[in-house]
Amino acid sequence: MELYNLTSNLEFLLLGLSEDPELQPILFVLFLLIYLLTVLGNVLIILAISSDSHLHSPMYFFLYNLSLSDMGFSSSTVPKMLINMQTHSKSISFAACLTQVSFFFLFGGMDSLLLAVMAYDRWVAICHPLHYQVILNPRLCRCLVIVSLFISLVSSQLHCWMVSQLTFCKNIEIPHFFCDVPELVKLACSDTTIDDIIMFLLSIIVGFLPGSGIFYSYYKITSSIFRIPSLIGKYKAFSTCGSHLSVVCLFYGTGIGVYLSSTVSSSSRESIVASIMYTMVVPMMNPFIYSLRNRDIKKAIQKIVSQIT
Repeated sequence: MELYNLTSNLEFLLLGLSEDPELQPILFVLFLLIYLLTVLGNVLIILAISSDSHLHSPMYFFLYNLSLSDMGFSSSTVPKMLINMQTHSKSISFAACLTQVSFFFLFGGMDSLLLAVMAYDRWVAICHPLHYQVILNPRLCRCLVIVSLFISLVSSQLHCWMVSQLTFCKNIEIPHFFCDVPELVKLACSDTTIDDIIMFLLSIIVGFLPGSGIFYSYYKITSSIFRIPSLIGKYKAFSTCGSHLSVVCLFYGTGIGVYLSSTVSSSSRESIVASIMYTMVVPMMNPFIYSLRNRDIKKAIQKIVSQIT
């Protein structure tokens, strides 16, 4: 059997969602609308936070970076899928595949780590309100974002290096709409034991540890809220966490769905559907969740829209 690795002139075939020619235009329009809504929603969040001085606080600083990350996360996979659907092509070069892997794990890791940082922000705001500005000073906020970026960058480059070392057989067909690393590892002709270990360790660092930090933060937040004597006080305290908690449940819920669908089920279609939720729907929903549940964001966005119109 003839073997190839990513240093050769190798192209992959992304099988995508469906080969039905009648379904392709419908899927193209649907995913194009989702992508445009994702970009528009996150751009409005970014402009709102940048233009309104009342939103220049740690919580909105982290939300600003989360919106940037969401746009990057969606853009790492969706445009290539739309181009392939429009041109009726399935091919992706090894260089483009590596680029996609790099940006996918960079922005996906950033999302996970920033959500953990935002949980820490809510914990300080509710459990230590008098020291909030002192603890979450601008320098610490910048450091938390930079550390999140650094960890995500290391994770993405390790994934790229790992994929670049794989050896593949001829005519690689990926049963997905993007270069999904677990699928690439499954298709490799070489031994992938080390690759499986690397993926497991990186999933702990970028997924499990931030998730554990979020869980611990909300455990402390819930304990503090229950000690508040009045129902109004409890509601106000919890309402400050509502948007973030909704986004966390959506992000980690779909992420767990992707993991379970790839490990429990052998059906590639179920994995693709779960990945669509993870890579497209979640980045699109985040701006709507924050704008609908946050009065300050809603007012700032309304001001921007009124100025444009």
